[in-house]
Amino acid sequence: MLLRKVRCFWLLLKRRLRWPIRSAGLNFALAYGLVFVISAGAFLSFIWWNTTGQLDHQVEVAVQVDAADLSHRWTQGGPSALGLAIQDRLDQNVDDDELYLLVGPDGRKFAGNLPGWPVVITRMDQFYELAIRRDGFRTNAKMRAYPLTHGFQMIVGRDVRGRQLVRHVLTDTLIWSWIMVSLLAAGGALAIRRIFRQVVRSIARTTAAVAQGDLSQRIPLTGNETDLVGQTVNTMLERINRLMDGVRQVSNAIAHDLRTPIARARARLEDASRTATTTEELHAAIDRAVMDLDRVTSIFEALLRIAQLEAGARRAAFTTVDLRPLLEGLCELYEASVEDAGLRLVCRAGVTRSVNGDPHLLQQAVANLLDNAIKFAPSGTDITLSTAMRGEKLAITVADQGPGMSEDDLARASERFFRAEAARNTPGAGLGLSLVQAVMSLHGGTLELKGGQPGLRATLLLPVVPSLPEKG
Repeated sequence: MLLRKVRCFWLLLKRRLRWPIRSAGLNFALAYGLVFVISAGAFLSFIWWNTTGQLDHQVEVAVQVDAADLSHRWTQGGPSALGLAIQDRLDQNVDDDELYLLVGPDGRKFAGNLPGWPVVITRMDQFYELAIRRDGFRTNAKMRAYPLTHGFQMIVGRDVRGRQLVRHVLTDTLIWSWIMVSLLAAGGALAIRRIFRQVVRSIARTTAAVAQGDLSQRIPLTGNETDLVGQTVNTMLERINRLMDGVRQVSNAIAHDLRTPIARARARLEDASRTATTTEELHAAIDRAVMDLDRVTSIFEALLRIAQLEAGARRAAFTTVDLRPLLEGLCELYEASVEDAGLRLVCRAGVTRSVNGDPHLLQQAVANLLDNAIKFAPSGTDITLSTAMRGEKLAITVADQGPGMSEDDLARASERFFRAEAARNTPGAGLGLSLVQAVMSLHGGTLELKGGQPGLRATLLLPVVPSLPEKG
């Protein structure tokens, strides 16, 4: 609440003064100093108010206790006993701060050290604080009137001259304390402004270097709370650097993979235009060139499909999918291809659960894994397609007994256009596992690649649809 009031006051002050402060660091420092000064003022004011209130309360309590005892003396002995009691108190008053007055029905003074009844005292139910003259000088007194029987009246009070001195000393002390706190607040505001400017300048230097193309720059960390901003910006820059490296790698890979088929198609068409003597030779050259260009088209189609999957464009077609018939259909579809390659396909789709996803994309992801296994598995070995449950996820595993991949290659296998050393001389563009990774990300699953000793184990981990509780 206090911060909100300070902010409103500051905005109003800026509007009235028409002082457009553009520096965010200066505004922050001024707001900090203003809040600090107002808080200190409120705290010191409370100390002053509480201390002076306690002094007033002590005076009032002392007067009331004294008046109660004197009223008791009046009840026991009348005017003579009360006069003696008042005189006895005045004789024993070392501080000379007690005030008494006893008057009769006609206003005549019977006892006390007050010269007469003050005209301002007209009520008997409240305290009065007024200036009086005692022994030739003026002083402040706090007193109260009390009615007695037979028309007598009594005033009991205290000289509060000492309390006034204490109040003045306290006021001066708190004012100087507030001035010192204000100076400290100004120093703290300057320190805060300096820290703020250091953080802003550090971010500005780093972002300026990044704008010039140096993505290796990072904001230095200082070990305080401002590191939260630095760490966030550094994480963002690292992410941008990785994305830019990926763009460069993809660009280089596209240029490398497309150059060969395009150059080959151009050479064949150029050769056919110079040397072809019959229509059949010309058509054959055109057909071979079309095949090369189809390969280029397939690469771009795969890239577009991966981009669509990463953007979540196919999520609207999700439905509940029973994977058992899908996997059994893939086994039947690939059985002939596996036999033609001299391999054996072992299907163990025993444990399955329904998943939420696109059946065509899931089928394509498993098919890509089977294609890779057929491509790299040596003749006479087995390719295994199996399923198992891992907690609340369904694991679909395709395992072969081929050359496998090194640890470094496994870490980069799902990158676009990446091809391991063992796959350099095999057909393909290095987009198969990238497409599988995109399908898994779309379905909230993961692609797990491990060495099979020998071979490779590629596992798709998919979250299953929660099963409904059985009705009793």
